[in-house]
Formats: sequence, C-alpha cells, structure tokens
Amino acid sequence: MELEIITLNETDTLQVERLGATRVELVSAIQEGGLTPSYGTIKTVLNKANIPVQIMIRPHSYRFVYNETDWQIMKEDLLAIKSLGGNRIVFGALSLDVYIDERLLYKVIECVPDFDITFHRAFDDALSQVEAYHILNKYKHHVKRILTSGGKPKAIDGIDNLRQLIQLSKQLNGPKILVGSGVKPSNLKILHNELQATEYHIGSGVRLHQDFSKALDASKMKQVTSYLF
Repeated sequence: MELEIITLNETDTLQVERLGATRVELVSAIQEGGLTPSYGTIKTVLNKANIPVQIMIRPHSYRFVYNETDWQIMKEDLLAIKSLGGNRIVFGALSLDVYIDERLLYKVIECVPDFDITFHRAFDDALSQVEAYHILNKYKHHVKRILTSGGKPKAIDGIDNLRQLIQLSKQLNGPKILVGSGVKPSNLKILHNELQATEYHIGSGVRLHQDFSKALDASKMKQVTSYLF
C-alpha cells in the first residue's frame, strides 16, 4: 500500500515520513493547484528525505496546455532535478483538443528516460478518461501511475469511474491508479472499502483545519495509516 502526502518543504516532508507516509509529492504554490518547487527546496528535501519524493513539474496554473516556451522551462527543471539526484516527477499535459499531449510526454521521457512519472490530474480534464488511460498505457514503462479522482472534482464522487479505471489497470497491467482529491480520514475508509486501490494521495486532509497554511495533524495521519496498513 502506498500513502502519498503533499508536502511543501523539508519540515513537512520529514514530519509525514515520521508519521507513516510512504511517498511524498513535493510542490509549491499549492493555492494554485501545485507548481514546480524551487531549486533550493528540491535540493534540501532530496538530501534529507528517506522516502520517495515525487516532484511537481508544472510551470504555470492557468491550463494544462503547454507551448514551446513552457517546455524549455520544464526541460531546465527536469535537468536540475536530475543533477540533484532526483528521479521522480509529477507531470501532465493535454492538447488543445483535450487529449493526452503525447508529443510533450515523449519529450519528457526522451529528456529523462530513467524517471518515474506520475501523470497528474490533467488526466481528469481529458475528453475521455478511459481513452486517456489507453494512451498512457503505451508509456507504462515510464508513466507508473495516474493521479485521478475519476474525472470528478472529488474522489468520493468518482467512485464508479475510479473502480472502472482500477479494473482497467489490472487488466492491462498498466499504470496504477493513485486515488486523490478530497481524500481525508472521514472518507478514506469508504473509498478503500469500495475501491481496494493500492495507492492514495492526500493533501489538506491531513492538515490542521484542512488548511495548507497549518501544520500536519499527527492524529489525522494516525487515522489514515490505521485504515491502510
């Protein structure tokens, strides 16, 4: 079972590691949905963390469609992460017609062929999640998982779609389904009973007052780990 927690810095990361997380997603600007962290933050966290660190690659928050200038920025960030010893990223991109942007995904893979990639919730904005899954399955040696709420704003509302995607993942032995968005102690047990997923992603759900400006809540972390492990 994988329990991935969103972290913003070294303090967050080391705390959730102590409290039982098995992986973190490191981001900045969480109020904008998460952007690429600074070089200094990435370096510090990679030097201190003992669990896998998935680093967000997202240069702006106003869409999931990227142009050549955006790609050049992302490329520099990818090379910086590689130079720091990182090998895990969170990335997602769509074409103007709302399909998976395979051209850009290929560029990412070509730039850092040994990286473990999570395709993020751009997936939920795709025209068809099932079709998008089949496309990403072609890259399953690089795209290891897909963060999704089943095409709905919150995972609890996307249970039927998530169940279908998890079954598809098993049938194709493809990217795993990382269940996320609105996951918290009060609904995790329901989600897990319904889905039996192997990976869950939690953000503000384990913060004091569900607020990213507040510290991690140890009692909430204890609850979620007790459900999953």
